[in-house]
Amino acid sequence: MNMRTLFLASAATIVAAPAIADVNIYTTRQPELIQPVMDAFTESTGITVNLAYVEDGIVERLKAEGRRSPADLVMTVDIANLKQIVDADVVQPVESEVLRAAIPAELRSDENLWFGLTTRARIVYASKERVADGEVTTYEDLASDKWEGRICTRSGLHNYNLALTSAMIAHHSEDYARDWAAGVRENLARKPEGNDRAQVKAIWAGECDISLGNTYYMGLMFGNEDQRAWADSVRIIFPTFENGGTHVNVSGVAMTKAAPNRDEALELMEFLVSPAAQAIYAELNNEYPVLEGAEVSELVAAWGSFEADTTDLSAIASERPNALRVMEEVNFDG
Repeated sequence: MNMRTLFLASAATIVAAPAIADVNIYTTRQPELIQPVMDAFTESTGITVNLAYVEDGIVERLKAEGRRSPADLVMTVDIANLKQIVDADVVQPVESEVLRAAIPAELRSDENLWFGLTTRARIVYASKERVADGEVTTYEDLASDKWEGRICTRSGLHNYNLALTSAMIAHHSEDYARDWAAGVRENLARKPEGNDRAQVKAIWAGECDISLGNTYYMGLMFGNEDQRAWADSVRIIFPTFENGGTHVNVSGVAMTKAAPNRDEALELMEFLVSPAAQAIYAELNNEYPVLEGAEVSELVAAWGSFEADTTDLSAIASERPNALRVMEEVNFDG
């Protein structure tokens, strides 16, 4: 065999064995929060995952890139963000029996355009010293005058609080939610400011007795030596709606319309709801798995159980413009 024949034979061999494609993800989540899950996927499949952190303007970026976008998947938190991506018409439906079987119907799109991966509860952090057992009951009760001067919270215009207000509208009505928001505003110990952890610090400092927050912040505070005392000063309470359960929100994933590596992207989506991946998520981020029976972290288990509200998240997201109007009309942050 001469050198030319040998080269052509080698080239044919190379063409016959194509490299495994990567999966490219735009994420609004800090990459370090999800990298270990991606590493587990790569180890299992040989498929590399490339994470691009897009803090702002993810929808605008996807629209500008169009069919030329290198992104296969979008990962983000909060149902409002997922709905914004869907409404921008930059994602495609994904048909998967694996995803449908693993994820409860209220935590995924009816049109299979987005899928929840983990949940976080919107709970009350309560002072261990100044709030009695059983004193916190429902979200509706936060407007009661017994809480006058005792509540701290971040901005009412933040996505987390807008989602809760949207859920209040979904459970009752916009008029009810407006009266409720006005009542909560009257009970504030101070003007809304800071993030969820800042509210727990305020409880520790004696500025207020209870605050709204997401569950996983407790894990973040316990993991920070400077904030551990704040976490130690409170306990987690799971309020419910009068006609429902505890409000939850999601982190989720959607496949872009461009998706140059569609098959590999689908393989990753299905991996993310596997018991192994859900356990990693839960342990790392102190969130709740969407997969029934998946293990939660030791810390999360210590907070106790709760009954999640089953109101469809898409229905809640559709009330967001009304929730924003409610918060502006009552001048919640003013």
